[in-house]
Order: sequence, then structure tokens, then C-alpha cells
Amino acid sequence: MALLLLPFWVAAQKPLDEVARIKADDNYIWGEGRSTTDSKATQSALNDLISKISVTVQSETSLDMQQINDGDKIDSKSAMEAVIKTYAAGSLTNTKSIFVSHEPDAYVVRYIHKDELEKIFQEREDRILSYVYTAQNAEREGRIDDALRNYYWGFCLLKSLQHPNAVKLEQDGVKHTLTVWIPEQINLLLGNIKTEVAKIDGNVIDLLITYKGKPVTSLDFRFMDGQNYSNINSAKDGLSQIELNPATPTDKLQLKYEYEFLGQMRQDRELEMVMDVFNGTPFPKATVMVNGGSKKEMKQVQQLYQAAVEGMSQVQHATAVESPNFYVATIDKVVKAIRSKAYSSVKDLFTEEGYDMFNRLISYGTATILGKPELHFYQLNGRVICRSVPMKFAFKNNNRSFVEDVTFTFGANQLIESIAFGLDKAARDDIFNREAAGWSDSVRMVIATFLENYKTAFALKRADYIKSIFDDDAIIIVGHVIRKAQKTAENEKYLDNEVVKHTRYSKQEYIKNVERSFKSNQFINIRFTDNDVKKMGVGEDTYGIQIHQDYYSSSYADTGYLFLMVDLNDPDLPCIKVRTWQPKRDPNINGNFDKSDRYYGLIYGGNF
Repeated sequence: MALLLLPFWVAAQKPLDEVARIKADDNYIWGEGRSTTDSKATQSALNDLISKISVTVQSETSLDMQQINDGDKIDSKSAMEAVIKTYAAGSLTNTKSIFVSHEPDAYVVRYIHKDELEKIFQEREDRILSYVYTAQNAEREGRIDDALRNYYWGFCLLKSLQHPNAVKLEQDGVKHTLTVWIPEQINLLLGNIKTEVAKIDGNVIDLLITYKGKPVTSLDFRFMDGQNYSNINSAKDGLSQIELNPATPTDKLQLKYEYEFLGQMRQDRELEMVMDVFNGTPFPKATVMVNGGSKKEMKQVQQLYQAAVEGMSQVQHATAVESPNFYVATIDKVVKAIRSKAYSSVKDLFTEEGYDMFNRLISYGTATILGKPELHFYQLNGRVICRSVPMKFAFKNNNRSFVEDVTFTFGANQLIESIAFGLDKAARDDIFNREAAGWSDSVRMVIATFLENYKTAFALKRADYIKSIFDDDAIIIVGHVIRKAQKTAENEKYLDNEVVKHTRYSKQEYIKNVERSFKSNQFINIRFTDNDVKKMGVGEDTYGIQIHQDYYSSSYADTGYLFLMVDLNDPDLPCIKVRTWQPKRDPNINGNFDKSDRYYGLIYGGNF
């Protein structure tokens, strides 16, 4: 019997020897946990490790207790432990585990080399700088919501570093201390936003929102509706509309520009934990009073508002229709039908599929038309595209409203066969104003139309269309940020980490998931920005499109980069060969593919 037990004793002795070695080596910090289950023992070991790390770094860390939630009620040691725990959700990925024994008498040791501690803080500092660079790029494109969000999130993480005041950003030869510079940038952004009343119709108010005198590409805000702050409203290309409660005065409006984005922050466990530890930072400039204005003032603003409406519909490097009178009359009838809610009166202006899309459009929240549409008509392969009718969509049971400029496509029979939500001005300019050799006007229009149809298909829940544009053998990789589940394998090294999970699906599996999402969400809205389009090394008109995607639904929101490799040789039958997602812009698209994939090597860092 003793001989039979010997192999088990030897197996147990090896982990114990390793634990003894780790504990005897001052270069390591370790924690241990015992419990009736592996998962509880692992968590206990992590907590013990975090406690010891906090003791190690506390003397070298500049922790402002006034920034800590309930900082007057807890000691600095507890505060330091809370800060270190925020790294366990994301950056604390270089700890290792030793399972000495398993449940029901589980004993686990987790440890980290002291040299790795610096890497933990450096990774978070790199992430903060990434937020700053993203914010700067967003500001240049007028995406003020993205700029405010990234600056604020970076500032939140900055508080959790060992030496937040030591983090610098060098620009134009000047080094800026981020703890001072980021709040300055947020205040500058807020100070350069101007909201003006363009029109008052009862309790409905049209707003023109500009940044440094130009219509904002995008901005989120709330307004005081007479009793409380409203749900989130959006402005797109300078246009927005709000509806006050009846009898609410319209001569003075109180708005609060969104900068925290707490709802989206909850999708990021690391950020969420940091916000639970530290106090939020108020920015009084985010709250503004907007005067209703005199009739003369509103008339001037209305002219600027109409100019913004026209800017939504104009594009360069596109072939305009010379005599659009017929199409103008058709869209005028559609606009009138939407305003009067006499939708069926224009059924004969659509194809069967087009009218189905129209019904989906008017069912997409409460739809209202903004301003007087300035229509422009462009040719595309025997079709005519109308750009565009600005509309607002509100959802009573949810906390979002969206502004979209709606485009209409006429077929050869002069009936409306397709409806889409247009790209915002910055995204359109990336395509239509890009200097790209060999890009004809029609190529630009095909790419823009494809992206608009793609994002609209999700908004209008057109599963059949999505199914039709994916190749039967498409490479489809879906990514989302998750908190990694604990595992009990002895060789598991990284536990409790927030990671990006990439799942590869067949076309059939992907479409089933899309259909399931459509059924479970009241609304879905996708916004594309910061697109980068390259011609690929296969097919005459096959393109790689890497584009920043903000995804909103009634149950979930995220932001990241979508990559599509699409065959546009037949504009009527676009065919997606590759679809991937990742949270950050990464030129190494190939990292998502096996070398056996037929597209490996066609997508590489030199393209993006």
C-alpha cells in the first residue's frame, strides 16, 4: 500500500518544493489561500497577494486620500489595497499560480516577481496615454463626445498610478503634467462648445451645437426637462432636437454635456473598479444655460442650422444628377408623409423591399424630421442616391436618442429601393476627400454606400440582408471584453483577468447570434468614425476597411475597431470575406488568423 501511495506523495511534493522556493526568494511577492473549493482558494490567494503588494508599494506611492471614496473613513493601507485590486481586473496579468492541492482541501499560492510590478504600472500608464491620443484625434474630427470620454477615462485611471504627478506628455517641445493638463483640456473642450436655439415650436426645440464655430460631428448631452435631467440626447453634425415637458419655460434651457459615460464605463471592469475606489471629478463647465433668444437671434441661428443641414447632404468627388426635379418631388412627398404620419400614402413610391425598410425606419423609435432637408442627388451605377433627410429617433423606454441623416436610393424604375443611415461628416470626408490613386467617384460612393447599408441593416434589424452580404465561407471573428472565468487546471497561470475574447463563428452561427440580438433589443445603433480603407491584394475591387465602431443597444454598449474585407466588384452584391473586431486599433490584423487561413498574409501591418 505504501508503494501505491508513493507516486501521489511525489506529485504533491513538487508543488510544495516550488512554494518553498518562491517563499524563500525575496525577489517574489506571494499570497496563499485555502478553502473547500479551488475557486475560493484561488481568490483568497489573490487577496493575500494584493495585500502584500500594497504593503510593498505603499511607501513609494503618492496616494491622495481626499481622492478616495470614503477616504475619511478608511486607513491608507485599506485604500492602497483597494487601488491594487483595480489592477487585478486588467493589468495584473503576470501573476502565476501553484495548485498544491485541490478541493475539498484546496491550497493555492499566487506569486509575482518584483520586477513585474513596474510593468503593471507602466501598462496602465500606456493605456492612459492611449486615451489621450485618442481624445486628441477625436477633437480634430469634431467628435467631442469621444474626446471628452477618452480624456475623462484617462484622468480616472491616472489617479490610480504610483506617481500620477510624474506622468508627462511632451508636445511641441513642452512637457505637460497630465494631472493638470487633462482637466485643462476637458475644460477647454467644454468651454468651446456653443449651443444655440434655432427654432421653438411649442415644447419642441431645435438646437444648433458647434465647437469652435463649426458644427460638432457628435456630442451627447442631457437637458432639464422641467423636473429632472433627461435621458441622453445626441447631436450629429451640429443638429439636435429636444422636447420639454408641457408648460416648461423655453426662454432658458439648462444643458449638461456628457463627459463621464458611466454606462459605457461599466462594460470595462478595470475602469469600473477604479471609479468605485476614487471620487469622480466634477467639471462645472459641463452645465450651461442656453437662452431662448429673440426672434432676430433665432432667425440668424436658423440660417446656420440650415447650413448644417445642407452640409449633411453634400459630398465631393461624386457625380451629381443634372435634372433631379422628379426625385426632389418624390422625397418631398415622403418627408410630408413622415411629418403627418400618413405613411401608407407614399407606398407606391417604393419597391416592395424599399417599403419594408421604410416601415422599419418609422418604427425605429419616435421619428421626427429636423429642419428643412437640403437634398442632393448623386449617380451610382444606374441608381440615384438622395442625400439626405436629417431625423431624430427617440426611445421612450430607454435612455438614448439618436440623430441620423437618412439617405434614399432610387432604382432604375425610379422607385425607392433602399434606405440607409448616412455616415457622419468626418467619416464621409475620410472617403470622399481622401487622396487615393485610382479611386474614381463611383468607387468612393460604393464604399460609403456599403458602410451605410451595413450599419443600417443592424439598426433596422435586416437579418436577411446581413446574411446575403457575407460569403458562405467568410472568416467571422467576434470579439468582446470579458472577465475571464476562474479555472482549476494546475497549469493555469492567469486568473481573474479582464481579457478580449475572440470567438470564430461560421456564417450560420453568426447569423443566428445576430437574429437573437435583434429579438432581445428594442434598438441597435452603430456609429462609424475614423475609417481607414485600403485596396487589398486580391480581386480588382476588394477592400480592407478598418473603422472605429460605437455600438449601442438597449442592453449593451461597446466601442472598438471593426475590420471588414469586402469584395465590391459587383456593387449590387457586396461580399464580406473577413469580419473581425478588437477593442483598440491594431495594425496586426493577422493576429486574429491562423496561418492556414486563405487570407493570411494579405492583411498585414503595412496596410494599416
